Amino acid sequence: MKGSILVADKLPEKALRQLEALGPKVLNKPDLSDESLVQAIKNDNPAIIIVRSTKVSGEMIREARDLSLIVRAGAGFNTIDVDAASAKSIYVSNCPGKNAVAVAELTLGLILAIDRRIPDNVADLRAGTWNKKEYSKADGIYGKTLAIIGTGTIGQEVIHRARAFGLKVIAWSRSLDEEKAAYMGVGYRATPEAAAADADIVSVHLALTPETRGIIGSGFFQAMKEGAVFINAARAELVDEDALLKALDTKKIKAGLDVFSGEPSAKQGEFSHSLASHPSVYGTHHIGASTNQAQDAVADETVRIIKAYLTSGLVPNCVNVMEKTPARYMVSVRHRDTVGVLADILRVIRDHGINIERMENIIFSGASGACANIQIDEALTPEQLKELTASSKDIYEAVMNEIE
Repeated sequence: MKGSILVADKLPEKALRQLEALGPKVLNKPDLSDESLVQAIKNDNPAIIIVRSTKVSGEMIREARDLSLIVRAGAGFNTIDVDAASAKSIYVSNCPGKNAVAVAELTLGLILAIDRRIPDNVADLRAGTWNKKEYSKADGIYGKTLAIIGTGTIGQEVIHRARAFGLKVIAWSRSLDEEKAAYMGVGYRATPEAAAADADIVSVHLALTPETRGIIGSGFFQAMKEGAVFINAARAELVDEDALLKALDTKKIKAGLDVFSGEPSAKQGEFSHSLASHPSVYGTHHIGASTNQAQDAVADETVRIIKAYLTSGLVPNCVNVMEKTPARYMVSVRHRDTVGVLADILRVIRDHGINIERMENIIFSGASGACANIQIDEALTPEQLKELTASSKDIYEAVMNEIE
């Protein structure tokens, strides 16, 4: 592979050594962000970039000359301009599910912290105040109803832990139906608002997509019970923060938040936010995935992705390759596995101005025979198909079918 691997976020030393063992030069620069990352891309010209929370903008991608793969060492990929990467034929991959347990643990921690007011207890003790009278007024969470909004890997990990605390669980998710809910052992709700209306505690675990952006809005908070608990350890952009702020004041809702809009891109710095400073909010510093166990699992997956790419050209967990191409037809060409056959096939297709959308050449046992399945955007005429078959003496048959 031409070029180096640029690690623009912190990775465990073990993972760095494993990356070095793959062959390419590894540039470990975990403090890069914004303009400094732009300059590093210009100067170092990496072939692969690894990031966690660091944003990879369209400008950065356009500055890249030999960049072919961006790996987000985490579950989401909203910090990467995927459209810009796709336009330059750059793969984007992530590490889904590897931090699920860590986020689930923080979720339960926030629920317990709110119920028992643990941060306030700690703050008063550190300030020299003993106030058992005030802090012995907790409700307890046993027997209460928890609504899970989003039943992906993280949501399911939260469900497992919630049962251990004796919580009743209901759920809504875009892919959830009554049958799936019954299999998971949770109550099904047809809308997010229906789940919110029946819950004492709500926890959001959705991926951020154009469809889910702002999905938790004023109607959702209006549906919630007065005094209920709201947890978001997923993405800030899922929530209408103004609507949440209003609900905190008008419905006495309490919130545990690990994510906020406008979070600093730097690891440390000043931060001011109306929700972070609200007395009914217990906030954490976007640390849901930040356990050693989770980071080790994500790092292992990152190495696996890059190793697979370097050795096979395949990219596990790729998020920007089309599942269904614009192709309307597929030509299947059975041929002898020898030099030049594919070149002859492709030349015929090219000469007739037909674009190839996807191609796979399958080799049969013994490496004597092969079959090229070529997806094209226009049909070959019978005459053109005959021309293709006659283009090489090593072609046995060419058949064209319409793609459904």
